[in-house]
Amino acid sequence: MGTLVDDAASVEFHAFFERHYAELARLAHLLTGEPDAADDLAADALLALWHRWDRVRAADRPTAYARGVVANLARTRIRAAVRERRRITLVWSQREDRAENPDIPGTVDVQQALRLLPFRKRACVVLRHAFDLSEKDTALALGVSVGTVKSQTSKGMAELKRLLGTDEASVRMHAGALPTGGTGGRDR
Repeated sequence: MGTLVDDAASVEFHAFFERHYAELARLAHLLTGEPDAADDLAADALLALWHRWDRVRAADRPTAYARGVVANLARTRIRAAVRERRRITLVWSQREDRAENPDIPGTVDVQQALRLLPFRKRACVVLRHAFDLSEKDTALALGVSVGTVKSQTSKGMAELKRLLGTDEASVRMHAGALPTGGTGGRDR
C-alpha cells in the first residue's frame, strides 16, 4: 500500500504523461525520422522521468527537461544507427556487384531534408518551427545557449532552403508540413 505522497506523485506523473506523451513522441519522430522508434523513445524518456520524478516535478520547466531527455535518447539512437550503417557499408563495399547510376528520387520533401541536417541543427529547427518554442525554451530543452540555438536554427534553415531548392524568404514548418502525433528516417 503506497503512502499519500506516493499516490499524489503517481497521479501527478500520470497527468504529465497524458499531457505530454504525444508531443514527446512527435519530437522523437522528427528528430530520428523513425515512426516505429518514436513511440519507444517517448516511452523510454517518460520511464526515465518517472524514476527521477521527485527531481523533475521540482524543476522550473519539467516539459523542457522531458524534451531534453527525448533529444538525448534520439541522439544516442542516431549515433548507434550511424555506427551500424558504417559497418554495413564496410561489408557491402567489399562486394563487386555495385549498381551504377542508382535511381535517385527527384523530389525531396521536408522530412527527408530534415534527416540530412546534423542532429543539433535539426533539433533546433524542429523545436523552433514545428513546436513553436522560443529560443530560450529550445536552449533549455537541448542544454545549449540561446546563441547556439540562434546560429544552429539559422544555419539549419539555410541548409533546408538549399536542400529543398527554394528561393522563398523562409521555409516554414507548419503542422501540415510535418507529421502530427505518433511519429519517421535516418541521420547521417
